Amino acid sequence: MQTSHIIIAAAVLAIVGLAEWMHARRVARVARLAFGPSGRPLRWTIAVAPARAIAAALATWGLLFLVTYDPIEIEHKPAKIASNHLLVLLDVSPSMQLKDAGPEATKISRGKRAGEVVQGVLDRLDMENTRISIVAFYTEALPIVQDTFDKEVIRNALDGLPMYTAFESGPTNLQKGLVKAFEIARLWPADSATLLIVTDGDVATGIPSVIPSSIADTIVVGLGDPVKSTNVNGHASRQDTMGLRQLATRLGGFYHDGNRKHIPSDIVNGLTMIAPRVGGNWSERDLALLAVGIGCSTLAFVGPLLTFFGRPRTFSRDRRVPKPLQKEALA
Repeated sequence: MQTSHIIIAAAVLAIVGLAEWMHARRVARVARLAFGPSGRPLRWTIAVAPARAIAAALATWGLLFLVTYDPIEIEHKPAKIASNHLLVLLDVSPSMQLKDAGPEATKISRGKRAGEVVQGVLDRLDMENTRISIVAFYTEALPIVQDTFDKEVIRNALDGLPMYTAFESGPTNLQKGLVKAFEIARLWPADSATLLIVTDGDVATGIPSVIPSSIADTIVVGLGDPVKSTNVNGHASRQDTMGLRQLATRLGGFYHDGNRKHIPSDIVNGLTMIAPRVGGNWSERDLALLAVGIGCSTLAFVGPLLTFFGRPRTFSRDRRVPKPLQKEALA
């Protein structure tokens, strides 16, 4: 929780509190005109001034936090020994540069969409105890990031760069990618890792026979239009949905079409390295959203409540009596 946000919220609390006090003094001068002979509003309105000041402070802190919130940044020093691992097997073949992915009408490249989908998982990681490794594969497989918690390194690696230029041309070889990924995963404790395979399915299939015991979860994300083919390097390329489903089954995992939607929350929340959100454990982001909701709702509704329910009922009823009846009553 940043100290600067708290200081600004405290300043807002003081300023709004002072403004409410000055407003109360002005209202006191015309109290009989506003509230009738008693010169007093209903009792519940006593809470309006402090409620508005607190609501403004809550909304300020919540909005400041959300504006500067970085879901990958961690507040605590990362643990020396990671208890969880995310292993991303990323397809960087030329077909990943085809622009037929994304939910918008203007499509983006499959590689760029791959970064968005993986980022959706990274946003919910427990970064204090998780390390991330990325293996890029095309004709060969190369580890480009290994056991890191640095968010900037991860973002740069997932920016849709044409990394296929670092490989010799040829058919995409997923099997070599899996061999390299499994080689890295064998060094980790049992059931401590999630394997996230991101590809368009334009690959020569085949997987190693032995899956490391460290891999507890496997998600295969398909990218690219699954219906319409696009030519690249002399052949038609589209997302091989059937092949990716079979790959996920053989790995004992889950297939997801990432062309339009991110990985469902119920799948992500079940992974081994997701930050725990059980019972009453609220994250700062949850508290900020709650603060914004309470603060903005209070500021929005307190005005109409004062207008319709702030004056004594007898005074409000007398004000609604037609003028001819008022004259007759006076006569």
